[in-house]
Amino acid sequence: MAAAITTPFPKTTAPRLYSLDALRGFDMFWIMGAEEIVHSTAKISGSPFWTGFAEQLTHPAWNGFHFYDAIFPLFLFIAGVATPYSVGRELEKGKAKTEIAFRVLKRALLLILFGLIVNNGLEIKPISEIRFGSVLGRIGTAYLFANLIYLNAGKKWQVVWFWAFLVFYWLMLKFNSAPGFPAGDLTMEGNFASYVDRLLMPGRLYLDIHDPEGLFSTIPAISTGLLGIITGTYIKNDPSKGTTKVMKMAGVGIIFLLMAYLWNFSFPINKNLWTSSFVLHVGGISLLLLAVFYYIIDVLGYQKWAFFFRVIGMNSILIYMSGHFINWEYTAKAFFQWLMQLAGEPYSLVVLAIAAVAVKWVFLYILYLKKVFLKV
Repeated sequence: MAAAITTPFPKTTAPRLYSLDALRGFDMFWIMGAEEIVHSTAKISGSPFWTGFAEQLTHPAWNGFHFYDAIFPLFLFIAGVATPYSVGRELEKGKAKTEIAFRVLKRALLLILFGLIVNNGLEIKPISEIRFGSVLGRIGTAYLFANLIYLNAGKKWQVVWFWAFLVFYWLMLKFNSAPGFPAGDLTMEGNFASYVDRLLMPGRLYLDIHDPEGLFSTIPAISTGLLGIITGTYIKNDPSKGTTKVMKMAGVGIIFLLMAYLWNFSFPINKNLWTSSFVLHVGGISLLLLAVFYYIIDVLGYQKWAFFFRVIGMNSILIYMSGHFINWEYTAKAFFQWLMQLAGEPYSLVVLAIAAVAVKWVFLYILYLKKVFLKV
C-alpha cells in the first residue's frame, strides 16, 4: 500500500489474491454506508430482524461483541495477509531487508499521518487539542512491528511472537491497574492500558480518560497483523490443494473462537481494550471469512459476483478518508432527490442511504477503470 496515486498494476511473481481485494471491499462496504442502510431500514420498519441487525452494526459500550467490532481488526488482518505477496515479493527479488524495512516504516508513518488528518482535519491546533490515536495510526503501527518481525523471524518465531504479545498484554492488565484501583481492574478508568495512555499519550484521548486506539492497547493489535501474515504465508507457500487450505483455515478459526470464549471468563472480549480474547475472537472470524472468500473466488473460480466488493477494496483507504473532503450526502441528494421525493417519507431515508453508497461506488468504479489507486 504506498502513498501515491498509481497507474497500472505492478508486475508480481505471485498471483494477486482476488479474494483478498474482495474481502477488503466487503469489510469497507459496511462503513462506506451499508450500515446506514440497515439503520434507516430498522428505524422505518421497527421489525425485530432489522432492529437486531442494526444493533449488530454498533459498538458495545465496553465489554461484549457486535459484528461492527470485527471491521477494524479484519482490515488489519487483511493487511497482514497481503504482506507475503508484497514485502515477500521484494525479498524474493533480492532486495536488502534494511531497504524493505525503510519502506515499511515509510508506509507506517504515512498511515499515522493520514490518521491524524482524519481525526483533526487540515487545521492548526494546540497539541492539547489534537487526538493522536486513530484507526489508521493503529493499523500503521501494528503493520510496522508485524512486518519487522516478518522480515527478521521465521514462521515458528512469528507464531511465538503472536502468542507472546497476547500473554504479555493479559498479564500486564491482570496484575496491574490505575492508582487507587485493585489489580486486574478492567473498568474504563481503572484498567492499566488506559492509565498508561493517560500518562504517555500527548494531546487528548477520545473519551478523555480512555482512547480505543490508544498506545498500550496497540500491543495485542500487532498479533492481529501477525495472524494475517502467518495466514498469508500459508496460502502463498503451502503446497496443499486449495480445499485443504480452506479446511485448515476454517478449523483454526473455529478453535480460536472457542479459545476466545474460554478466555472471556477471565479477560473479557473488549474492542475498546483490544483484549487478547478479542484478538482470538476477531481472528477466528477473520479466518472463517477469508476461508469462505478464498474458497468461492480463488479455489472454485467464481469471481464475477465479487467484482462489486473488489472495486471498493482496491481503493479502501481513499474511500475511508473521502468523507472528510467530499460531502457525499450532498452529492447523493443532487443526483437522487427526485427518487427520494417519489419514495416519500419516511422511505426517503433508505433511498438516501442507498444513493450515497451508489454514488461512492460509481466514483470508485471510474477510478478503477482508469487504474488510479490511492495506495499506502
